[in-house]
Amino acid sequence: PLDYAWEIHRRYLELAGGEKKKVVFLGMNPGPFGMAQTGVPFGEIPAVRDWMGLRGEVEKPEPEHPKRPVEGLACAKSEVSGRRLWGLFAERFGKAENFFEDHFVANYCPLVFMEEGGRNRTPDKLPASESKDLEEACDAHLARVVDVLEPEW
Repeated sequence: PLDYAWEIHRRYLELAGGEKKKVVFLGMNPGPFGMAQTGVPFGEIPAVRDWMGLRGEVEKPEPEHPKRPVEGLACAKSEVSGRRLWGLFAERFGKAENFFEDHFVANYCPLVFMEEGGRNRTPDKLPASESKDLEEACDAHLARVVDVLEPEW
């Protein structure tokens, strides 16, 4: 999603990142109806579009899973975990800007993995032969997030 949904992801970073944060909330990897659609971690469409006010073009990934088409902000399916997470933050902080003053949401691994049937696969479920290099890359990604944001938590 960091490539094909870069436009919205960049806007998310402009809104949410850039400064030190007290807390970084961490997910495992993008879900098929959240970040895979929007480029935003836990990217429930109404939260991204309406609460954060983010818009932008989302291209088709290559290859695109036939059972999980990428429709961007036009996707009608809900990312349940994102609805809960961003809903909690909207209830607690009101405006997105208030939340992002001290908080940031990221994924340990910003890559999408789909099983043949279209089900999301988390990195910990990948075969050991594939996971070592991936873990090193994801560890480096997380280290960079922590270096930039210097969170207390």
